[in-house]
Amino acid sequence: MTKGQWIGLMAGASALVPAGGAAAATAERSVFGEMPDGEVVEAVTLSGENGVSVRVITLGATIQSFNAPGRDGAIADITIGYDTVEDYLERPNYWGQTIGRYANRVAGARFSLDGKTYQVSQNDGENSLHGGAEGFDKRNWTLESVADGERASAVFTLRSPDGDQGYPGNLDVRVVYSLDEHGALTIDFSATTDAPTVVNLTNHALFNLGGNGWPYGTYDQRLTIPASRYTPVDGGLIPTGELRTVEGTVFDFRAGRMLHDGIRQAQDEQIMLGRGWDHNWVLDKGRTAQPELAARVEHDGSGRVLEVLTTEPGVQFYSGNFIDGTLTGKDGVLYRMGDGIALEPQMFPDTPNQPTFGSARLDPGETYLHTMIYRVSSKN
Repeated sequence: MTKGQWIGLMAGASALVPAGGAAAATAERSVFGEMPDGEVVEAVTLSGENGVSVRVITLGATIQSFNAPGRDGAIADITIGYDTVEDYLERPNYWGQTIGRYANRVAGARFSLDGKTYQVSQNDGENSLHGGAEGFDKRNWTLESVADGERASAVFTLRSPDGDQGYPGNLDVRVVYSLDEHGALTIDFSATTDAPTVVNLTNHALFNLGGNGWPYGTYDQRLTIPASRYTPVDGGLIPTGELRTVEGTVFDFRAGRMLHDGIRQAQDEQIMLGRGWDHNWVLDKGRTAQPELAARVEHDGSGRVLEVLTTEPGVQFYSGNFIDGTLTGKDGVLYRMGDGIALEPQMFPDTPNQPTFGSARLDPGETYLHTMIYRVSSKN
């Protein structure tokens, strides 16, 4: 869609407000920028009555900002990212994007289905990471609709053709972002295929509850993960297949742990391999029909709290180890190691090659479903 076509579309659009009065949450559609070919990159801002607002752009179906109040009512943007389309294109990173077809790593960038081996995009040494070199994070999705209401929402869609990044089957993907008036952003992923394939979708927002540019990074924040096991990795950050206990290690977040506590513990080989935490935790809840708690982050300085809920069995905690101070993001902030953390609900990394982890297979006639929630609040 060109900018002129977008303006024409908006001229005929009307707000969707439920009967009986003003909406509790609103959705506002706008232009964020343009792709090099002139295609419009749209934005939708979802706003609740409690001061929480989230802007999502069509490029990557990306959370570009996430504003939340602290205990004193002060609003801060708690995600890292960029201010312009050009920055997202020229200095790509996984900062708020929708990730697919397969989130996380696939060993050797290959897997087998029904006796056939598929070679997919190699973009992490010999492995594939987050769907490959041209994953879903780099596509300009279609913003199908927006709506106000008790939950303001925006619907994004994408067609991934057969052979895309080496993956089989035409895959039709739908992502719905919805925000309620209580500060909960729900993300509903769904996908269908016309041939057997593998699917693992998530969001890759990096959070800092102190706010974008908080001088202490995330190290003054406390993380809880209700998981008694995690999946240790090899030198390529591929799971070894072991489900290892967290007991007695710096991977034990069950009772809450400050993020400065253990991130530089070189005595733990896994910390050395990941340059910090960059691992999958095996959630005690397993896969569930409804979203349950996967992680909780608390920041005493601002009072902000973030809870991550999911239907999936794992969560990847990445402590921002590879952010090296060479990239300038929103509001001219120079991002450094630990300036944001990712909590990515998911199937386990490399599941297509490790049957003991379960199955990421999707067949024709089935629908892939994953619901996750980012829920923010504040405490005294």
